[in-house]
Amino acid sequence: MKNITPLLDKIYQPYKALLFYSSEAESSHYVESYDINSQGRPINAHPLSVKESEHLARGLKYTIEKSSFFLKPEGLIPENVLHYNSSGDCCAVWFTGERKQHLLFKKELGIDNGEAYLPPLLWRATKSQVWLWALGNGDRPNLSTPLHFAPFFNTYSDGRICMGNVDVDFPDGCSLEKFITEWERFYFGSAFSHLLDGVSPVKGNIVQLWKKQTEKGKSFPKSILKKTGRKLKDIL
Repeated sequence: MKNITPLLDKIYQPYKALLFYSSEAESSHYVESYDINSQGRPINAHPLSVKESEHLARGLKYTIEKSSFFLKPEGLIPENVLHYNSSGDCCAVWFTGERKQHLLFKKELGIDNGEAYLPPLLWRATKSQVWLWALGNGDRPNLSTPLHFAPFFNTYSDGRICMGNVDVDFPDGCSLEKFITEWERFYFGSAFSHLLDGVSPVKGNIVQLWKKQTEKGKSFPKSILKKTGRKLKDIL
């Protein structure tokens, strides 16, 4: 759950209200401005002045400019990025090859924390949510690449990840590279704890799988991956 305590420390007081009028007969518009007194009541009604309009325009322009820098690449688009969209909730899709990663597990699973090889993975993330799938090989994915269930705990059948109490937050102007790095850090910085949807995402016992992987340090056995029946084009 996101920590909202800092937001509660901020107190916003109303100081201005705008009332918009329109005339269908003349197809014209009129904006009336009100100041807000200390009791929160509108006073001093007057036509919106040029100075007030300019102040409002500057505020809107600043907000638009800040949002336009979110997910902006620091240089060339990284080779592992397949798709990104900086509008709305923003979204990026990227892949990672087979690699060794330090993993954390809750004590109840009986798996020691440690390094283990992971299969190639496909990531999809917005500002507030991340999805994860496994890939059958290390080739660069294309629209027809089949997706496999990510062989991890805390993962729903649609690829969505349960992040528990991890506080996910991105600053204004977060670059594409930083966005990807932070999501991977958030994910692997959270301990795996349990299966979701009551179905194992791999063929066989997932607990035994990760016990062997963390103990023996062998390459990930891709033969145990389960196909989702979906392709990359289905999640874009």
